[in-house]
Amino acid sequence: MKHYISKVLLTITIILFSGGCNYLEKTPDDILTLEMVFNDKTRTEDWLAGVYSKIPIPYLNMVKHLDALADDYSPSKGWEAYGWDCITKIQGNWNSSSGWGTNYWGDLPQKIRAAYIFIDNVKANPQQLVTEQEVTYMKAECRFLIAYYYYLLVSNHGAIPLQTWLSDFNTPSEELMIGQTPFDEVIAWIDNELQESAKILPAYYTDSRKYGRATSIMCMAVRARMLLFAASPLVNGNTDYKGFVNNEGKEIFNATYDASKWTKATAACKELIDLAQANGHQLYYEYNDDGTIDPFMSYQNMSFKRYDEGNKEILFARPSTGKGSGNNDESYDYDKHAQPRGTGGNGGLGVSQELVDAFFMENGLSPITGYQTDGSPIINPSSGYIETGFSTENDLRKTKWIESQGDNGNSENPVTLEGTYNMYCNREPRFYISVLYNGSWIRRENRESRFYYNDWDGGPTHDAPQNGYLVRKRVHPDHDPRNNVRPYRPGILYRLGEAYLNYAEALNESQPENRTEILFYLNKIRERGGIPQYGDGTNKISAPKNQDEMREAIRKERRVELNCEFSIRYDDIRRWKMGEKILNRTFYGMNYEGKNKSDDKSDAAAYFVRTPYLKRVFTKKNYWAPIHQNQIDKNPNLRQLPGF
Repeated sequence: MKHYISKVLLTITIILFSGGCNYLEKTPDDILTLEMVFNDKTRTEDWLAGVYSKIPIPYLNMVKHLDALADDYSPSKGWEAYGWDCITKIQGNWNSSSGWGTNYWGDLPQKIRAAYIFIDNVKANPQQLVTEQEVTYMKAECRFLIAYYYYLLVSNHGAIPLQTWLSDFNTPSEELMIGQTPFDEVIAWIDNELQESAKILPAYYTDSRKYGRATSIMCMAVRARMLLFAASPLVNGNTDYKGFVNNEGKEIFNATYDASKWTKATAACKELIDLAQANGHQLYYEYNDDGTIDPFMSYQNMSFKRYDEGNKEILFARPSTGKGSGNNDESYDYDKHAQPRGTGGNGGLGVSQELVDAFFMENGLSPITGYQTDGSPIINPSSGYIETGFSTENDLRKTKWIESQGDNGNSENPVTLEGTYNMYCNREPRFYISVLYNGSWIRRENRESRFYYNDWDGGPTHDAPQNGYLVRKRVHPDHDPRNNVRPYRPGILYRLGEAYLNYAEALNESQPENRTEILFYLNKIRERGGIPQYGDGTNKISAPKNQDEMREAIRKERRVELNCEFSIRYDDIRRWKMGEKILNRTFYGMNYEGKNKSDDKSDAAAYFVRTPYLKRVFTKKNYWAPIHQNQIDKNPNLRQLPGF
């Protein structure tokens, strides 16, 4: 194959993205032959950059097509007209002819093929300082990217063709039209490729220009998350897909539960943690003047600080956040969509009431344990949560967080102000970093947010929060859409905090008796989050008593700690097989048409009243994205997923 390609003058367009300062972000300069490409260092690197270019950027584009399919984000319903295809999908309107903005099925196979071409053609070039060692690394990088792209495909579509070779251009088309590979076989192949790539690649690069290129830690991070997915109820013992076969009559999904999958996932998660920590990775912390952890600043800046600024929690990140609308990057567009319209933002990228309810209280207890059939919350009386009235004084905490009329010079700063609706008072630090509610202070504007109807930041418009909240998680506090101020931040795809929670979950499923180890990692997250840890003694709360309670505690912690981070909540809901329970119902929020600062349920104009705003639909078919009908039409060996 290699000899065939090298002898034929193939005209190839090298597709890349611009916007960065290192070689991963370069743009094409010509239409070239393979020989011209791989005899030139710059063009060779450009080709490799093109292979990297479909690693998702975890900001606006992925939110509007993928992340909002879960229950963290709540974008304005009016944005459907502007390409937000998640909005129609969460209402049940998704079929095999629907477009899906992620375009994994269309884009990723092209990059996989480009990676195979690279592996077959890259060579050392001593005259241009391309060494054999560098070639070895670049080939391993491509093996990683092939495996990663196949992981994105299989985790979202479930049933995919796995082509592990580079087909010849004179191969008959009928031989190229392969059917889908059983799910477990795809996972096993990816697993092997990630492990083999990790043996070759370094844990980190000393050359800062190479930041963002594949490392052994990135390989192991993808592997750990993938094996956790593969061990979970959706694809481990799920009988819903029994009888769904490929064109050769092979079952796509194994309906028999296999406990060893949890054992394997546990080992992979621990291997990742050990490798990461051995190479200097740790949770990101910032501290108060007295040396105590500042949970507000730690959790906020974990999303903003670069690796070279001390954020060693990052395991896998895009060095650039890509192109957004106009001349903006996607992180800028994300920030702008989350800024109140009265501040120059688009003002409609919200979070759900259900996410608001999920955050713990300052005492570490859950405020709400469930919902009645009418949508009203079941309040945990021991948590101290109150859902009526307004606060009578500022809530001062030990922190350098200044977003609520604070001052860097103070040892204590307010996190809520007098007059705040009690639903938002006495909550844990991660709540205030993640949620912008009506009455939150906006430091840049020197005023409170006002989401009331016909007020500065409210309706009637699609650029206002539909259910009373905007997202604050990963929205930079210094972002200023009025003056085009857009601070840099990395596009974090995997971090150590997730690895800790992945390991705790897998360990609870494989070795539930190992409570000490499970609680150690769960408590590391709670400690950094600024809430009491599980255990005995002063300032501790009672630990979960059994495997089921521990599972629930881990899931609650994941919901809070990992909220609004790329694909995690969407994957969690699906792999736990909880979509019908969590997503198939009416969602509530504050009263969009409320004009009064009131929680009087008898007042139709009261803003602070739980009000239904969206009926969501999720059925068995929605656990996987369908194969588009045009692909089925092209390849008769493909089989559409059940329900589509």
